[in-house]
Amino acid sequence: MARRSDYTLLVERESRVALVMSGGGAHAAYQVGVLRAVARLLPSTQANPFSVYCGTSAGAINAAVLAAHADSLRLGVGRLTGVWGRFAVEDVFAVDWGTLMTTAYRWLAGLAFGRLGQPLPPALLDRAPLARLLAERLSLGGIGAAIQSGRLHAIGVTASSYASGQSVTFFEGAPECRPWHRADRAGVAGTLSIAHLLASSAIPFVFEPVAVGGEYYGDGAMRQTAPLSAALHLGAQRLFVIGAQSPVSQAARFGGPPSPARIAAHVLNSIFLEGLDADLERLERVNQTVRALAQRGAAAPAGLSEVACFALYPSEDLAALAATYYSTLPRALRFFLGALARHGRPDAGLASYLLFERGYCRRLMALGYADALRKAESIRAFLGDPGQGAVGRRAAERVGSQALRGRSAP
Repeated sequence: MARRSDYTLLVERESRVALVMSGGGAHAAYQVGVLRAVARLLPSTQANPFSVYCGTSAGAINAAVLAAHADSLRLGVGRLTGVWGRFAVEDVFAVDWGTLMTTAYRWLAGLAFGRLGQPLPPALLDRAPLARLLAERLSLGGIGAAIQSGRLHAIGVTASSYASGQSVTFFEGAPECRPWHRADRAGVAGTLSIAHLLASSAIPFVFEPVAVGGEYYGDGAMRQTAPLSAALHLGAQRLFVIGAQSPVSQAARFGGPPSPARIAAHVLNSIFLEGLDADLERLERVNQTVRALAQRGAAAPAGLSEVACFALYPSEDLAALAATYYSTLPRALRFFLGALARHGRPDAGLASYLLFERGYCRRLMALGYADALRKAESIRAFLGDPGQGAVGRRAAERVGSQALRGRSAP
């Protein structure tokens, strides 16, 4: 039997919509703003349009909150807004002088005396505060109940295995959701836990790897060559994608060789942006092929069908926005980041991932809200009442194709 492509779409009576959210540390506040606008734009009588949630990195945490409140999009978005709108760096990782100086000393000692048995710390920052916050505020039990009631079809969170090198999507879903295996990625069924969320959002070197099922995992954006495929494996027919990364950062352009902080920001930008962009382009090429075959009256091969997709990205440079909020970071963290920068000048690109401060997060939520409202007509058409039937679905497909071609800004 021929293996199905990740982009094969089995036509069903109803069009199942997946919400796909990428990661990027504090950048994920932008997603909350977009979803606030979506909740406002849709009629209050309309059921939650999303039945599949897929998240990577900080987007995995957002996805879990929404899935746990699958019966009401407004309630889920309200919970996210309440947390992100009151965030402080101390809620995510330890930033006291003692902890940061101890970590810095251990790194220096490990580099200098590693051969004498002094190991390097597993990460620069300690996320114990975030683990406590999630344990106190997030109950994942609602996910299973929502699946049993039919309000939720599936949720998947993606992490990167340091043992196998695979991109692994841990999912919880309806019985028809089956595990999958590809050359560089896999889907593993099971009950999701806080550990899965921490693993998916463990930015390399910055946060410590997390053990799940006897293996250690890091941020799901690493080696995630097909970010959209998990949603399709979990039964989605339409994709609503919210990116959390600016297309190109113009901030912190200094002459001379890049500082360690600038190199780190460049690596993180590559991890969080390039995989999603490439997969969106790949999906659009498949859609174009299917449309071209249909125009010629030819059948698409192996049941291949068009997948409608709507993608929204920040319209402003998030690193440039972060520069205006850099002074709100705790002094110890500013000192630490300054040590990584050339001549002590702060790098807004790196800081933008760690700026879990309410001012910056609220600014990103406001940006997401405004970006989505500018696309209000398209969003309503894409997520419109399923009762519109075939006419509504065709409108959604047209909107999705247009959104893909207009990737960079709303």
